[in-house]
This record gives sequence, structure tokens and C-alpha cells, in this order.
Amino acid sequence: MGHAIKAPTRRERQREQTYVEIVDAARELLTEGSELSLRAVAGRMGLTAPALYRYVASYQELVDLVAFEIDRAATERMARAAAPIPEDDPAGRLVVSAASFRRWAHEQPREFSLVFANPITDTSCARRELLTAATSGHYFHDLLIQLWEKDPFPHPDLADLDPQVALALEDPQIPIDIDKVPEGHRGILWVFLRAWAALYGVVTLEVFGHMDPRIIESGAMFTAMMRDWLPQLGLADEAERLEALAASELAG
Repeated sequence: MGHAIKAPTRRERQREQTYVEIVDAARELLTEGSELSLRAVAGRMGLTAPALYRYVASYQELVDLVAFEIDRAATERMARAAAPIPEDDPAGRLVVSAASFRRWAHEQPREFSLVFANPITDTSCARRELLTAATSGHYFHDLLIQLWEKDPFPHPDLADLDPQVALALEDPQIPIDIDKVPEGHRGILWVFLRAWAALYGVVTLEVFGHMDPRIIESGAMFTAMMRDWLPQLGLADEAERLEALAASELAG
């Protein structure tokens, strides 16, 4: 017989609820354009700063907690946007999700910045795990794996890549269920990483304003990036349909 799952205690439920309130308070501050700090979050919650330290011991812990939860919420938003697309159409779900990612980043630039401009500079185990735990990363990689499983597209062999890259891809520190990638096809991860870098690069330049505002408003750079990448994912023949799906999501 299986063991019964132990229900959380009242103390555990209260502690979990406090973490929810911490994230909610931080997101309110970000939306308002206010400074994000332990003191500001504590004040918004009606706590003293020392009381908040029982839950987050440093500013970096606060940022990591809030960034993870914001990323999870943004991923849920992407999944909702892609939900009308049939499950057997991972290509459609992928481009709609990418367009939804861009919309979220533009609508919530401070949340986007907190998640994706949060450097992982130390080598502590807890912080390095952030590389493999990102909800959005798992979501996009799952869609890419589904796309490849449905209609495999070319990818490099590890032997053809830079040795350092090949070594990293053998034991990748990225948010993906590596068991879903056959060992002889680890080179496909290089395709995935480059696709993500292209999406992130365009959206980051737009959100931070490092591009002609007229081009940002048009969405033309995002569309061009997607158009360049569709053939590399084996989707050249579906470009017209997929661009139309993305355009619809971008338009809201």
C-alpha cells in the first residue's frame, strides 16, 4: 500500500501564504515603479524588516524568489495564449508563445528585467540551480522537443561543435528534461539554445529601448527574427501560417 501524503501543518500553510504575500507585494512595487527592497516589501505587508528576514535573509534571496514566481506566472500566461492551438501543432504553440513572451515583456518591463537581468554570478548550489529551474525555459524546450519529435529537423553532431560547447551539452545546465533528448542527439540542444538567444536578444533590445522606437512599435524585428528561424526548425513551408498566428497574438 502507498503511504498517505501528509497534509501541511497550519504553520507550514501560514509560511507558504507569507511567501505568496511577499511576491504579491514585490510585484505591486514593480508595477508602480517603486523601489524594490526588503524594507519596501516589509512595509507594504505591514511587517518590520527584521520580521521579513525570517523568510528572505537577503535582498538577493528576495530577488530570486520573486523572479522565479514572476517567470512562472509569465509562463502560465504563455500557455493560456497557446491553449487554443491544438496539442498536435507544437509549431503553432511555439510561435504564439514566443509572441506572448514579447507582449508580456513590453507590458511588464520591470518584471521582465527582474527575471532576465538577474545575474547568476556566484557558484553556490542554490543559485546555480536557477539555471535549470526556470519555468519558461522548461516550457519552451518542451515545445521544441515536441516539434522535433513530430518532424525531426537537422542538427549538428557534438563532434562538429566547439569542444567546450560539446562538453557543456553532454551535461547541460539549462532548464530542460534531458531524458527526453536521446543521447545521440544532444547536438539539438545547440539549436535550441541559439533559438532562445535570438528570441531573448530581440525582446531585450526592444524592452530596454536600444532600437529605433518606430521599429520596436512595428514589431518588424521580432517578425524578421522568427522568419529567419523557421527554416532552421524545419518550418519553412509553414511560414505564412505561423507568421499569421504570431501577428494575431502580437496584436492582442
